[in-house]
Amino acid sequence: MVGIMYILLFWLIGNVLSNFVGGMVSGNVIGMVLLFAALKFRLVNPDTVRLAAKFLTANMAVCFVPFGVGLIISYRVIADNIWAILVAAAVSTVLVMVSTGHVMQWMYKGKDKH
Repeated sequence: MVGIMYILLFWLIGNVLSNFVGGMVSGNVIGMVLLFAALKFRLVNPDTVRLAAKFLTANMAVCFVPFGVGLIISYRVIADNIWAILVAAAVSTVLVMVSTGHVMQWMYKGKDKH
């Protein structure tokens, strides 16, 4: 029960901060980054949120049902813009892969010094 409260607390803090910066970054993303930082710097014990996190990730597919229904309803719009969607998906995938690779190399390089 405490684990879900930590997750919800960081979600709430992220949404409040998102409103202060004009919503440029999603509150969910800010909350996840803050929770990650709290776990990394041992402000929150990972064992405290482990059970809640496992439950949420195990049941994550249920959260995507409304989006799937929305895609079916928006079939005509998607069909009309399929090339733009495919190009955006390909470019963003490559950018995420490259940036993740650089961040991981940077993180591993820092570990070698210790």
